Amino acid sequence: METIEFWGFSLHAWITIVTVFSMFTVLLFTRWRSDIVFLGAIGVLYVTGVLDAKEAFSGFSSTSVVTVGVLFVVVAGLMHTGVLHCIVRFLLGTPGSYPKAVVRLMIPVAVLSSFLSNTTVVSLFVNIVRMWAKKLNVSPSKLLIPLSYASGMGGVCTLIGTPPNLIISGLYEEKTGVAMNILATTVPGLFCLAVGVLSVIAMRRLLPDRKVPESAFESTSDYTVELQVPPDNPYIGKTLGEAGLFHVKGGSLIEMYHYGDSPLPVTEDEPIMSGDHLVYAGQIDELIEAAYTHQLVSADHQVFSYDEIDDSFQLHTAYVNFGSSLIGKTIGGSSFEKDNNVMLAAVARRGERINQAPRNVVLRAGDTLLLICPKHINVNTSFMERDLHFFDSDAVPNIGYGTIVSTVIMIAMVVLSALKVLPLLQCAFLAAAAMLICRCCSMDQAMRAINWDILMVFAGSAVLGLAIQNTGIAERLANGILNVCGTNPIVVMTAICLVATFATEFISNTAAGAMFFPIMYEAAEKLGCDPYPFLIALMISVSSSFATPIGSPTHMLVYAPGGYRFSDFMRIGLPMNFIILAANIFIVTVIYPLTPLQ
Repeated sequence: METIEFWGFSLHAWITIVTVFSMFTVLLFTRWRSDIVFLGAIGVLYVTGVLDAKEAFSGFSSTSVVTVGVLFVVVAGLMHTGVLHCIVRFLLGTPGSYPKAVVRLMIPVAVLSSFLSNTTVVSLFVNIVRMWAKKLNVSPSKLLIPLSYASGMGGVCTLIGTPPNLIISGLYEEKTGVAMNILATTVPGLFCLAVGVLSVIAMRRLLPDRKVPESAFESTSDYTVELQVPPDNPYIGKTLGEAGLFHVKGGSLIEMYHYGDSPLPVTEDEPIMSGDHLVYAGQIDELIEAAYTHQLVSADHQVFSYDEIDDSFQLHTAYVNFGSSLIGKTIGGSSFEKDNNVMLAAVARRGERINQAPRNVVLRAGDTLLLICPKHINVNTSFMERDLHFFDSDAVPNIGYGTIVSTVIMIAMVVLSALKVLPLLQCAFLAAAAMLICRCCSMDQAMRAINWDILMVFAGSAVLGLAIQNTGIAERLANGILNVCGTNPIVVMTAICLVATFATEFISNTAAGAMFFPIMYEAAEKLGCDPYPFLIALMISVSSSFATPIGSPTHMLVYAPGGYRFSDFMRIGLPMNFIILAANIFIVTVIYPLTPLQ
């Protein structure tokens, strides 16, 4: 059956094409877990006979995928010994101008991202940059996009800096038997980084000047809090005026609901009944204090007594992630508060108060939530990362002996791999073992650091690339590109890198790298050129997503804290895509001449 052809593609090729497009459609337009989607794609390719069992599950034993998993443990050691916090503490300083601030921010972020997960680096810097921006009297929205851009451009400077580099280098090694050096992309990556920093400074007027979501916490009129009258409240039967609930310190009553009814006109003479919902606008900390003073509780039907409230609370700011299961829902319509032992105090959207009871707000990606949490709760482990992202954790690692040890381990891993004393995977295993033996992180911390969802995506991406190659799709696409672009190697390289750059705006850069690897490799071979420089250019291209907030996980991390809109990324990101593409092609062809195969 696989010999049947339609428009030049076999049945298995069409199954692969439909599977790939269906998979990316699901990822774009639904909130399904990406690891499950990739696993489903692998299952389709296996069940339909496109790939045999060994091929379908080869991604899980791929050297590059295993390397990524082991590196999670190495990064855990660096995080828990405070290496990153120590570096950040002495880096930023007080620059005298915006261009100097951009350089002071982007260079160290890029350097760190060359060896560590760029998501980890951005997570560390986001809160610091917000405070730093306030100190410099600059809107954080002017610095958070450069922060995210720097992490992406820095990641391409080494093979371990970003997963697509590992995927592409691993596939290259499987094809040729030759391992790429860990610093293969360093020089072209640094050149593109320099061009990127200068471009951000030159185009700084394109960066938005947004009101930051947290700034609404500092205003007396930007936040609403919904409270409920419990059955044992002493003010039941009195009027709002008599109870002192019509005007409270720090705010005012804007809505009142008798339990189960529509909103009532707010007057001082309205009687208070058990179960009433009161919606206040004002200064958040004073409103919460008023709630305790008047023995009101969170407007959650699961809470029935003032005694159930833990009076030793703390406030945490969280942002609703893209792909969060909370998007399109209300907190009041779910068991979120009860399940996680928190109370929703307020909701903001791009720094503006939503004139609605917080628990009735239908949440969107990027919304800011202010949560009342017991002091003993650890927000870093109590919430699913896919739903909320917290930037105000008080957990700061201890700086000491472990900081020096973990730094030495990291440097040794990079040096041994760069000098080809040992293969990268062996260096990573030794570094991970050393982190555990030297107690830079515990076994539990190491296991929690491994992101199994990401590893599933990596493994699935490698399998998709294999299917595209085995079914002849890569060869046909390479031929099509050569027919359109001719036989000029630079034109062909540019065309494929251009498509890859814009594809990675909407799909995982790891998936883009795995999908375009066979196409680029086939095109280079058909031109009679060494595929090596073509693949270096591809590595940079699939990590150069600047134009959409969904193009990179780091963009998603800064989207809410910066109070950005989707169009903000496009305004500066589209020019950046073309600038970095041109810099990429230029420097790669200078450093790695497009020589014919021997």
